Amino acid sequence: MGLSTHVLDTMHGCPAAGMAVELYTTEGEQATLVRRFTLNHDGRNPDGLLYDNASLKVGTYRLVFDVKGYFAARGVALPEPNFLNRVALDFGVAHTDQHYHVPLLVSPWSYSTYRGS
Repeated sequence: MGLSTHVLDTMHGCPAAGMAVELYTTEGEQATLVRRFTLNHDGRNPDGLLYDNASLKVGTYRLVFDVKGYFAARGVALPEPNFLNRVALDFGVAHTDQHYHVPLLVSPWSYSTYRGS
């Protein structure tokens, strides 16, 4: 339980292994970087959880995914400027006793997210 994320590359039909991600806490327009990390071979955050339930606080957070860098590293020919660069997902945590899983499904042209389990 706590906070976790993973990314699926819908263009190639695989986990987005190697994608760079940043986690922030937010308060209004102010964002504070908590950590930077790279998704593992399964497209998931390393170490299992970004926060466990004891560390997770009620509040607002932001995950920023380097979509352009990931697809460029995969050799995808992207237009300049490309359609998606960094995808920022702002979300709230209301219940620290629950698990918040924030997945991203992404291609160079679109993305989708939801609260996973």
